Amino acid sequence: MDGKTIVILGGGTGGLMAANALQRRLPSKHRIILIEKEAFHAFAPSFLWIMVGQRQPEKIRTPIRMLVHPRVQCIIDIVTQIDVENQKIRTSNATWDYDYLIVALGAELAPEKMPGLESNAHTFYTYDGSIKLYHALKNFSAGKIAIVVASLPYKCPGAPYEGAMLIADFFHRQGRDAQVSVHLFTPEPQPLPVAGPALGQQVEAMLARKGVSYYPLHSLEKVDAQKHQLHFTNGQLFHYDLLVIIPPHRCPEVVARSPLANAAGWIPVDPATLTTSYPHVFAIGDVTAIPLPGRWKPDVPLSLPKAGVFAHGQALTVAHHIANEILGKKSNMQFCGDGFCMLEAGEDMAGFAYGNFFAQPAPQVQFYKLGKIWHVGKILFEKWWLAPQGPYREMLRLALTAGARLSRVPVTF
Repeated sequence: MDGKTIVILGGGTGGLMAANALQRRLPSKHRIILIEKEAFHAFAPSFLWIMVGQRQPEKIRTPIRMLVHPRVQCIIDIVTQIDVENQKIRTSNATWDYDYLIVALGAELAPEKMPGLESNAHTFYTYDGSIKLYHALKNFSAGKIAIVVASLPYKCPGAPYEGAMLIADFFHRQGRDAQVSVHLFTPEPQPLPVAGPALGQQVEAMLARKGVSYYPLHSLEKVDAQKHQLHFTNGQLFHYDLLVIIPPHRCPEVVARSPLANAAGWIPVDPATLTTSYPHVFAIGDVTAIPLPGRWKPDVPLSLPKAGVFAHGQALTVAHHIANEILGKKSNMQFCGDGFCMLEAGEDMAGFAYGNFFAQPAPQVQFYKLGKIWHVGKILFEKWWLAPQGPYREMLRLALTAGARLSRVPVTF
């Protein structure tokens, strides 16, 4: 049998997991190509720690080549066309043929879509942004800090709440609670609405304990950077002294131009197998659109959150399907919709949410008690993710797996 070529677009969580899983399952005659535009990979969950001075930026960033098995061919280039009709990928410098394709290009930030954002807003949703925000917080003397979810959907749905609590904790540690107030605005009706009202109420209680003022159902209309004012569609105005934004998100342009995308620009897939409407083409992670049962308001259906934990599980499912098909084996593995989130709350504490997002008639998510163990778990996960391929990485994986079993959480690392 001739060797097959699997091309993976994107070197984020899903792309890296898929590449490494495929190399474990397939003989060496099969070619695995990972195409990513950035030569260095930064661990996005740690941007929050950079923001409050708990990480040195260079410690959470590593060459992407170190994170995949040497057998995987890493191409640092920009994807310019996805030609599914002819099974070709065009980049700035080459053309690549494929037998199987995995699209894992994620979601892009688009601050230009909201008037006033580009001039004076900070963000912890990028590597450079988190560094700049740390210096801004360090030099902030007094006033109101506004943290605003600009629009839906956005990736990592727990991050705005973590960010608000960590910023509040940053000033609490300095004894400046009285001089600085933290305000969180979101168009959603509650924190993490897809996870249900019980979890939302628990997160709201965590925000209140941190002294964070919380404003649900506030859809941002525009930012008046000159007056430092936020304008919301409900007519409310808010004056801020420092603005921290979760910018609007969009599908990568190369995906939106392809026949894979729906009208909104995202890629619809089979929820269980991540197959698209084209043979041997899969999509995973933030670039996908997966509807869920239920609605968070009458005209807005629920959809699977854009989060690395789902890209992780989807990558393993897709790698299993592709490898088994190539090897002539039957594959019954399905992505089950399980997901978890370690929600940082400051003071070296974190909460932990875990559940089945495909459950009927609505997602079923449990929130575990706030504690230091989940914070430690997040640190271990960070170390495992950034560790080069080798024995140390395997040791960390085993430690994480043992911790998950002790906590009775069925998570695969």
